Amino acid sequence: MEQQNLQDNTDIEIDVLELFHVLLNKFWIILLAGIIAGLAFIGGTILFITPQYESTTKMYVLSKQDNNTLTQQDMQTSLSLTKDYAELIKSRTVTEGVIAQLNLDLTHEELLKKMAVDSATDTRILSITVTDADPYEACKIANAIRDVAANHIKNVMDIDAVNVVETANIPDQQSSPSISKNGIIGVLLGVLLSVAIILIAYISNDTVKTQEDVEKYLGLSVLGTIPLTETDRKKKKKKQKQKKARGRR
Repeated sequence: MEQQNLQDNTDIEIDVLELFHVLLNKFWIILLAGIIAGLAFIGGTILFITPQYESTTKMYVLSKQDNNTLTQQDMQTSLSLTKDYAELIKSRTVTEGVIAQLNLDLTHEELLKKMAVDSATDTRILSITVTDADPYEACKIANAIRDVAANHIKNVMDIDAVNVVETANIPDQQSSPSISKNGIIGVLLGVLLSVAIILIAYISNDTVKTQEDVEKYLGLSVLGTIPLTETDRKKKKKKQKQKKARGRR
């Protein structure tokens, strides 16, 4: 039984080694497939995907119980309400106010998809990020959301302090798509696909091609081989035709 297990392990190692050699012999094909796929992904990204730009503005919200004194309780209250402020920024009142102010051809849901509201851990600073194909439009919408949201937060939460920490920037570089990232993905997919095709073609090909194949798969010993080239085949056919012609005479 142990000998049988050793035999099976040896066969597995030989098969893996054969597959490695098959892939090694097709290395240039695999490399070429990866390069072509990478270039295709880069070209597709440039031609068919619209670049997107992100613009971010930041606001500071502070709840004061006393206009003259800032207490520790004020700080804790503002911190615990940060999530509430984020929800107010994404409310329909704010989005529809921005749409009306800028005369945008967008719905409430479409504008929500363009914007993201985040807050850094343990801070009262809220970041509003807008993504758009036009960098100037992204900047304009982000600032408008901040201003409309500030007024809405003041009215709903009955607070006085909503300050601008940072106005929205006009982005000069696209945030997506990443041409280099898509190119790398294309190369990897091209390599994996070519490797899969080569391995499947090799494994599914059960023809006996060499003396080693006969000995390995059929368990037979080969006494000798008769090399026969294409030239030999043509000569053989020619001689057969000559013999037939002579027989007719």
